[in-house]
Amino acid sequence: MSQPQPRLRAAFSLGVVALLVVGLVASQWLLGDSPQQMQFDARLAPPSVEHWLGTDALGRELWARTLAGLALSFWVGCLAALLSTLIALSLAALATLSARLDALVSLLIDTLLSVPHLILLMLIAFALGGGTQAVIIAVAVTHWPSLARVLRAELWQLRQAPYVRISRALGKSRWFVLHGHLLPHLLPHCLVGALLLFPHAILHEAALTFWALA
Repeated sequence: MSQPQPRLRAAFSLGVVALLVVGLVASQWLLGDSPQQMQFDARLAPPSVEHWLGTDALGRELWARTLAGLALSFWVGCLAALLSTLIALSLAALATLSARLDALVSLLIDTLLSVPHLILLMLIAFALGGGTQAVIIAVAVTHWPSLARVLRAELWQLRQAPYVRISRALGKSRWFVLHGHLLPHLLPHCLVGALLLFPHAILHEAALTFWALA
């Protein structure tokens, strides 16, 4: 009787998160350009029925601007986490093809991990000219090393599995072994890694935005 309760809680939590995400995405179409609309006769208005969270110095609705900022952070976090996961998976798979590639990928991972994270983010975003796309790219190309190291170690361990050795003994290609045997085992690791990268990407996106406005 106790087993369905964790599943029920997990399903309920997943439903709440899904509703929040759908509401956040749908709010962008419902709000339109209201986050940018200025009302000079209602500047710095306190929270009220007409202005739920009040207004700023230009009379813009703070609740609309809050939702717009949440939506932007959500998309930046999703795209950056997805791109970082793809980069980590690609480099981890590349490292298993030969000893030289493995040494090159390991050197690249160690090099990026040795550089101060936030400074590297600022340099990349500044080199790309700033803006949302620059922030997404900067966050994506700097957040993959830790996940790539985990995936690389998992791939090297899976290469010694009996079914992988049998597949190689039967003359299967490296691409078949990688695509048919190794990558399916990495999908749970990639999912967990992407979920962990998501809040990390949002925090660094906020840090970059604060640095750009300072």
